[in-house]
Amino acid sequence: MGFFDTIMWPFTWAVSFILSTFHGLLSAIGLPYDSGWNWVLSIVLLVLVIRIILIPLFVKQIKSQRGMQVIQPEVQKLQAKYKGKKDAVSRQQMAQEQQALFKKHNVNPFMTCLPLLAQMPIFFALFWMLNRMREEQNQQQGYGALSADEVQSFDGSSIFGVSMSDMFLPSFSADPTRWDVVILTSIMIVTMVATQFFTQKQLMSKNMSEAALTGQFAQTQKMMLYVLPLVFVIGGVNFPVGVLVYWTATNFWTMGQQWWVIRNNPTPGSLAEKELNLRRSARGLPPFNEAAKPVEQPKPTGKHLGQTSQPAKKKKRKK
Repeated sequence: MGFFDTIMWPFTWAVSFILSTFHGLLSAIGLPYDSGWNWVLSIVLLVLVIRIILIPLFVKQIKSQRGMQVIQPEVQKLQAKYKGKKDAVSRQQMAQEQQALFKKHNVNPFMTCLPLLAQMPIFFALFWMLNRMREEQNQQQGYGALSADEVQSFDGSSIFGVSMSDMFLPSFSADPTRWDVVILTSIMIVTMVATQFFTQKQLMSKNMSEAALTGQFAQTQKMMLYVLPLVFVIGGVNFPVGVLVYWTATNFWTMGQQWWVIRNNPTPGSLAEKELNLRRSARGLPPFNEAAKPVEQPKPTGKHLGQTSQPAKKKKRKK
Protein backbone atom coordinates (compact mmCIF):
# COMPACT_ATOMS: atom_id res chain seq x y z
CA MET A 1 0.00 0.00 0.00
CA GLY A 2 1.40 3.39 -1.05
CA PHE A 3 1.80 6.49 1.12
CA PHE A 4 -1.37 8.21 -0.13
CA ASP A 5 -3.32 4.96 0.07
CA THR A 6 -2.36 4.75 3.74
CA ILE A 7 -3.46 8.34 4.40
CA MET A 8 -6.73 8.00 2.51
CA TRP A 9 -7.55 4.49 3.77
CA PRO A 10 -9.91 5.47 6.65
CA PHE A 11 -11.87 7.81 4.39
CA THR A 12 -11.98 5.49 1.36
CA TRP A 13 -13.14 2.65 3.61
CA ALA A 14 -15.94 4.81 5.09
CA VAL A 15 -17.04 6.03 1.64
CA SER A 16 -16.90 2.53 0.13
CA PHE A 17 -18.85 1.11 3.10
CA ILE A 18 -21.68 3.63 2.65
CA LEU A 19 -21.74 3.06 -1.12
CA SER A 20 -21.78 -0.73 -0.63
CA THR A 21 -24.64 -0.47 1.87
CA PHE A 22 -26.84 1.71 -0.33
CA HIS A 23 -25.99 -0.30 -3.45
CA GLY A 24 -27.11 -3.46 -1.66
CA LEU A 25 -30.35 -1.84 -0.46
CA LEU A 26 -31.19 -0.46 -3.91
CA SER A 27 -30.45 -3.85 -5.48
CA ALA A 28 -32.72 -5.49 -2.91
CA ILE A 29 -35.67 -3.25 -3.86
CA GLY A 30 -35.34 -4.06 -7.54
CA LEU A 31 -32.69 -1.88 -9.21
CA PRO A 32 -30.34 -3.90 -11.44
CA TYR A 33 -27.13 -4.80 -9.61
CA ASP A 34 -24.84 -3.62 -12.43
CA SER A 35 -26.89 -0.54 -13.40
CA GLY A 36 -25.11 2.80 -13.45
CA TRP A 37 -28.26 4.43 -12.05
CA ASN A 38 -28.00 2.17 -9.02
CA TRP A 39 -24.50 3.53 -8.35
CA VAL A 40 -25.55 7.12 -9.12
CA LEU A 41 -28.35 6.91 -6.56
CA SER A 42 -25.91 5.34 -4.09
CA ILE A 43 -23.61 8.36 -4.53
CA VAL A 44 -26.55 10.77 -4.06
CA LEU A 45 -27.53 8.94 -0.87
CA LEU A 46 -23.89 9.17 0.24
CA VAL A 47 -24.21 12.95 -0.15
CA LEU A 48 -27.36 12.99 1.99
CA VAL A 49 -25.64 11.04 4.77
CA ILE A 50 -22.57 13.29 4.73
CA ARG A 51 -24.62 16.52 4.69
CA ILE A 52 -26.89 15.35 7.50
CA ILE A 53 -23.80 14.56 9.58
CA LEU A 54 -22.46 18.06 8.80
CA ILE A 55 -25.64 19.92 9.87
CA PRO A 56 -24.13 20.90 13.29
CA LEU A 57 -21.13 22.39 11.44
CA PHE A 58 -23.51 24.20 9.08
CA VAL A 59 -25.31 25.76 12.07
CA LYS A 60 -21.97 26.94 13.46
CA GLN A 61 -21.09 28.32 10.02
CA ILE A 62 -24.31 30.35 9.90
CA LYS A 63 -23.72 31.75 13.39
CA SER A 64 -20.13 32.66 12.53
CA GLN A 65 -21.14 34.33 9.25
CA ARG A 66 -23.74 36.42 11.05
CA GLY A 67 -21.28 37.28 13.79
CA MET A 68 -18.80 38.45 11.17
CA GLN A 69 -21.49 40.65 9.64
CA VAL A 70 -22.49 42.13 13.00
CA ILE A 71 -18.93 43.20 13.87
CA GLN A 72 -18.16 44.67 10.44
CA PRO A 73 -18.62 48.31 11.62
CA GLU A 74 -16.10 47.67 14.43
CA VAL A 75 -13.71 45.92 12.02
CA GLN A 76 -13.91 48.89 9.64
CA LYS A 77 -13.13 51.29 12.51
CA LEU A 78 -10.13 49.14 13.40
CA GLN A 79 -8.92 49.17 9.80
CA ALA A 80 -9.34 52.95 9.63
CA LYS A 81 -7.37 53.29 12.88
CA TYR A 82 -4.36 51.51 11.42
CA LYS A 83 -4.73 52.76 7.84
CA GLY A 84 -1.36 53.61 6.36
CA LYS A 85 0.55 52.02 9.25
CA LYS A 86 2.58 49.21 7.71
CA ASP A 87 5.29 48.75 10.33
CA ALA A 88 5.54 45.41 12.13
CA VAL A 89 4.45 46.80 15.51
CA SER A 90 1.26 48.35 14.12
CA ARG A 91 0.40 45.18 12.21
CA GLN A 92 0.87 43.11 15.35
CA GLN A 93 -1.27 45.48 17.42
CA MET A 94 -4.00 45.44 14.78
CA ALA A 95 -3.96 41.64 14.68
CA GLN A 96 -4.19 41.46 18.48
CA GLU A 97 -7.09 43.92 18.62
CA GLN A 98 -8.84 42.03 15.84
CA GLN A 99 -8.43 38.73 17.69
CA ALA A 100 -9.75 40.37 20.86
CA LEU A 101 -12.76 41.61 18.88
CA PHE A 102 -13.46 38.10 17.53
CA LYS A 103 -13.14 36.65 21.04
CA LYS A 104 -15.44 39.30 22.53
CA HIS A 105 -18.22 38.49 20.04
CA ASN A 106 -17.45 34.74 20.02
CA VAL A 107 -16.73 34.78 16.27
CA ASN A 108 -14.36 32.45 14.44
CA PRO A 109 -13.69 33.35 10.76
CA PHE A 110 -12.42 29.80 10.18
CA MET A 111 -15.93 28.46 10.89
CA THR A 112 -17.34 30.21 7.79
CA CYS A 113 -15.67 27.63 5.51
CA LEU A 114 -15.55 24.64 7.87
CA PRO A 115 -18.35 22.57 6.20
CA LEU A 116 -16.54 22.89 2.86
CA LEU A 117 -13.22 21.84 4.40
CA ALA A 118 -14.87 18.97 6.29
CA GLN A 119 -16.10 17.52 2.98
CA MET A 120 -12.66 17.57 1.35
CA PRO A 121 -11.51 14.19 2.78
CA ILE A 122 -14.73 12.55 1.49
CA PHE A 123 -14.31 14.20 -1.90
CA PHE A 124 -10.68 13.11 -2.24
CA ALA A 125 -11.52 9.63 -0.95
CA LEU A 126 -14.13 9.17 -3.68
CA PHE A 127 -11.73 10.56 -6.29
CA TRP A 128 -8.93 8.26 -5.05
CA MET A 129 -11.25 5.24 -4.95
CA LEU A 130 -12.43 5.76 -8.54
CA ASN A 131 -8.83 5.92 -9.74
CA ARG A 132 -7.98 2.67 -7.92
CA MET A 133 -11.01 0.66 -9.07
CA ARG A 134 -9.59 0.04 -12.53
CA GLU A 135 -6.47 -1.64 -11.17
CA GLU A 136 -6.49 -5.40 -11.77
CA GLN A 137 -5.52 -6.22 -8.19
CA ASN A 138 -8.52 -4.33 -6.78
CA GLN A 139 -10.83 -5.86 -9.37
CA GLN A 140 -9.84 -9.30 -8.08
CA GLN A 141 -9.60 -8.58 -4.35
CA GLY A 142 -12.01 -5.67 -3.86
CA TYR A 143 -11.25 -2.23 -2.49
CA GLY A 144 -12.08 -0.85 0.94
CA ALA A 145 -15.47 -2.20 1.98
CA LEU A 146 -16.39 -3.03 -1.63
CA SER A 147 -16.14 -6.67 -2.65
CA ALA A 148 -14.49 -7.73 -5.91
CA ASP A 149 -17.95 -8.15 -7.50
CA GLU A 150 -18.95 -4.63 -6.42
CA VAL A 151 -15.71 -3.12 -7.73
CA GLN A 152 -16.25 -4.82 -11.10
CA SER A 153 -19.90 -3.75 -11.10
CA PHE A 154 -19.06 -0.12 -10.34
CA ASP A 155 -16.24 0.06 -12.89
CA GLY A 156 -18.37 -1.62 -15.57
CA SER A 157 -21.55 0.41 -14.92
CA SER A 158 -22.56 3.38 -17.06
CA ILE A 159 -25.24 6.04 -17.60
CA PHE A 160 -26.02 7.07 -21.17
CA GLY A 161 -23.07 4.90 -22.21
CA VAL A 162 -20.64 6.81 -19.96
CA SER A 163 -18.67 5.01 -17.24
CA MET A 164 -18.41 6.28 -13.64
CA SER A 165 -14.64 6.64 -14.14
CA ASP A 166 -14.73 8.56 -17.44
CA MET A 167 -13.42 12.16 -17.47
CA PHE A 168 -13.89 15.16 -19.79
CA LEU A 169 -10.27 15.99 -20.66
CA PRO A 170 -8.99 12.49 -21.55
CA SER A 171 -12.18 11.80 -23.54
CA PHE A 172 -11.89 15.11 -25.40
CA SER A 173 -8.21 14.40 -26.22
CA ALA A 174 -8.90 10.81 -27.30
CA ASP A 175 -8.76 9.77 -30.95
CA PRO A 176 -11.56 9.60 -31.86
CA THR A 177 -13.10 12.07 -29.37
CA ARG A 178 -15.66 10.45 -27.08
CA TRP A 179 -18.45 12.96 -27.55
CA ASP A 180 -20.86 11.06 -25.28
CA VAL A 181 -18.50 11.62 -22.32
CA VAL A 182 -17.72 15.22 -23.35
CA ILE A 183 -21.40 16.19 -23.60
CA LEU A 184 -22.49 14.51 -20.35
CA THR A 185 -19.55 15.82 -18.30
CA SER A 186 -19.98 19.32 -19.81
CA ILE A 187 -23.63 19.40 -18.72
CA MET A 188 -22.67 18.27 -15.24
CA ILE A 189 -19.83 20.80 -14.94
CA VAL A 190 -22.10 23.66 -16.07
CA THR A 191 -24.77 22.54 -13.58
CA MET A 192 -22.19 22.27 -10.81
CA VAL A 193 -20.81 25.75 -11.52
CA ALA A 194 -24.26 27.34 -11.91
CA THR A 195 -25.53 25.98 -8.58
CA GLN A 196 -22.36 27.16 -6.82
CA PHE A 197 -22.67 30.66 -8.34
CA PHE A 198 -26.38 30.94 -7.51
CA THR A 199 -25.78 29.82 -3.91
CA GLN A 200 -23.10 32.46 -3.32
CA LYS A 201 -25.08 35.14 -5.18
CA GLN A 202 -28.17 34.37 -3.09
CA LEU A 203 -26.13 34.80 0.09
CA MET A 204 -24.73 38.18 -0.98
CA SER A 205 -27.90 39.69 -2.45
CA LYS A 206 -30.36 38.69 0.27
CA ASN A 207 -28.69 37.56 3.47
CA MET A 208 -26.07 40.21 4.19
CA SER A 209 -26.71 43.27 6.34
CA GLU A 210 -26.02 46.75 4.96
CA ALA A 211 -22.90 47.07 7.11
CA ALA A 212 -21.53 43.79 5.75
CA LEU A 213 -22.00 44.85 2.12
CA THR A 214 -18.94 47.11 2.41
CA GLY A 215 -15.43 46.46 3.60
CA GLN A 216 -13.12 43.46 3.54
CA PHE A 217 -15.83 40.89 4.37
CA ALA A 218 -17.86 41.95 1.32
CA GLN A 219 -14.75 41.83 -0.88
CA THR A 220 -14.03 38.29 0.31
CA GLN A 221 -17.58 37.21 -0.52
CA LYS A 222 -17.37 38.80 -3.98
CA MET A 223 -14.09 37.01 -4.62
CA MET A 224 -15.67 33.68 -3.64
CA LEU A 225 -18.56 34.42 -6.00
CA TYR A 226 -16.24 34.14 -9.01
CA VAL A 227 -13.27 32.14 -7.72
CA LEU A 228 -15.17 29.03 -6.56
CA PRO A 229 -16.99 28.49 -9.90
CA LEU A 230 -13.66 28.97 -11.67
CA VAL A 231 -12.10 26.29 -9.44
CA PHE A 232 -14.96 23.93 -10.33
CA VAL A 233 -14.44 24.56 -14.05
CA ILE A 234 -10.70 23.90 -13.86
CA GLY A 235 -11.10 20.85 -11.64
CA GLY A 236 -14.27 19.57 -13.29
CA VAL A 237 -12.57 18.67 -16.57
CA ASN A 238 -10.37 16.24 -14.59
CA PHE A 239 -13.10 14.84 -12.30
CA PRO A 240 -14.49 11.35 -13.00
CA VAL A 241 -18.25 11.18 -13.61
CA GLY A 242 -18.78 9.65 -10.18
CA VAL A 243 -17.12 12.65 -8.51
CA LEU A 244 -19.14 15.07 -10.67
CA VAL A 245 -22.32 13.33 -9.49
CA TYR A 246 -21.20 13.70 -5.87
CA TRP A 247 -20.29 17.39 -6.12
CA THR A 248 -23.34 18.36 -8.19
CA ALA A 249 -25.65 16.67 -5.65
CA THR A 250 -23.74 18.42 -2.85
CA ASN A 251 -24.26 21.81 -4.51
CA PHE A 252 -27.99 21.20 -4.88
CA TRP A 253 -28.21 20.30 -1.18
CA THR A 254 -26.24 23.43 -0.20
CA MET A 255 -28.40 25.64 -2.40
CA GLY A 256 -31.65 24.25 -0.96
CA GLN A 257 -30.38 24.33 2.62
CA GLN A 258 -29.25 27.93 2.30
CA TRP A 259 -32.51 28.98 0.61
CA TRP A 260 -34.48 27.57 3.57
CA VAL A 261 -32.27 29.34 6.12
CA ILE A 262 -32.41 32.67 4.26
CA ARG A 263 -36.19 32.47 3.91
CA ASN A 264 -37.00 31.37 7.46
CA ASN A 265 -34.08 32.57 9.60
CA PRO A 266 -32.43 35.50 7.82
CA THR A 267 -29.57 37.68 9.02
CA PRO A 268 -30.78 40.71 11.03
CA GLY A 269 -30.77 43.84 8.88
CA SER A 270 -30.69 41.96 5.57
CA LEU A 271 -33.08 42.16 2.61
CA ALA A 272 -34.28 38.63 3.42
CA GLU A 273 -35.34 39.79 6.88
CA LYS A 274 -37.37 42.66 5.38
CA GLU A 275 -39.09 40.23 2.99
CA LEU A 276 -39.82 37.83 5.86
CA ASN A 277 -41.31 40.65 7.95
CA LEU A 278 -43.55 41.63 5.03
CA ARG A 279 -44.84 38.05 4.83
CA ARG A 280 -45.33 37.92 8.60
CA SER A 281 -47.12 41.27 8.57
CA ALA A 282 -49.50 40.03 5.89
CA ARG A 283 -50.41 37.13 8.20
CA GLY A 284 -50.81 39.38 11.21
CA LEU A 285 -47.61 38.14 12.91
CA PRO A 286 -45.03 40.30 14.73
CA PRO A 287 -41.70 41.09 13.03
CA PHE A 288 -39.03 38.41 12.99
CA ASN A 289 -36.87 38.18 16.14
CA GLU A 290 -38.87 40.92 17.85
CA ALA A 291 -39.28 40.26 21.54
CA ALA A 292 -42.85 39.94 22.74
CA LYS A 293 -43.97 43.28 24.11
CA PRO A 294 -45.59 43.23 27.56
CA VAL A 295 -49.25 44.10 27.65
CA GLU A 296 -49.60 47.64 28.91
CA GLN A 297 -51.66 47.88 32.06
CA PRO A 298 -53.90 50.93 32.52
CA LYS A 299 -52.35 53.46 34.82
CA PRO A 300 -54.21 54.05 38.10
CA THR A 301 -56.18 57.31 38.15
CA GLY A 302 -57.26 57.28 41.76
CA LYS A 303 -60.89 56.99 40.72
CA HIS A 304 -63.01 53.92 41.25
CA LEU A 305 -65.08 53.15 38.22
CA GLY A 306 -67.37 50.34 37.19
CA GLN A 307 -68.92 47.59 39.22
CA THR A 308 -65.93 47.33 41.57
CA SER A 309 -66.27 50.91 42.74
CA GLN A 310 -67.80 51.50 46.18
CA PRO A 311 -71.30 52.99 46.29
CA ALA A 312 -71.48 56.62 47.27
CA LYS A 313 -72.63 57.24 50.81
CA LYS A 314 -76.07 58.78 51.25
CA LYS A 315 -76.18 62.09 52.98
CA LYS A 316 -78.01 62.03 56.33
CA ARG A 317 -81.13 64.14 56.57
CA LYS A 318 -81.24 66.80 59.25
CA LYS A 319 -84.00 66.30 61.80
